[in-house]
Amino acid sequence: MSRTAVVERVTKETRIRLSLGLDGTGEAKVCTSVPFLDHMLDLFARHGLFDLQVEAQGDIDIDFHHTVEDVGIVLGEALKRALGGKEGIRRYGQATVPMDEPLASAAIDLSGRPYLCYNVSLPKVKIGDFDVELVREFFQAFANTGGLNLHVNLLYGENVHHMVEACFKAFARALDEATRIDDRISGVLSTKGKL
Repeated sequence: MSRTAVVERVTKETRIRLSLGLDGTGEAKVCTSVPFLDHMLDLFARHGLFDLQVEAQGDIDIDFHHTVEDVGIVLGEALKRALGGKEGIRRYGQATVPMDEPLASAAIDLSGRPYLCYNVSLPKVKIGDFDVELVREFFQAFANTGGLNLHVNLLYGENVHHMVEACFKAFARALDEATRIDDRISGVLSTKGKL
């Protein structure tokens, strides 16, 4: 069973093509024209062991908002398609990851019910040209479109780059755990019989 998906999304603001393989080796080829987002998606693929290709063009002359949010939407759609009927998946995943001085955790339920709980207090600064408030926009778009319950918590930290990186690494590892096939699970892991 190939758990892969290719999604294209074209709007007046962005043009995105994304390929996601859930059972990969962490290979990534990412070009969004938003360097910090490229870095986060690259480490997301590497630490989640997902194969990921992203080509995105957006109205970055205005700002990075549309591109970052729409990449989150497309990644969420790719996840949903790659999971298919969700048969045999563990459904839940969680990870706590240090990145030097910060410590971040993520917990995921691939329930079909979108919800984001984002307890990440970051100063309103830029990392390069990247507004850190866009991190929340990415996770919100991903959770909404992917149909999952996502909790991201930053326990502490000082360096903003490290703080965001810890969040993305925890997110990747939690998603890897939640999407794994467990041979003991028949159908889906739900008393309802459907996710």
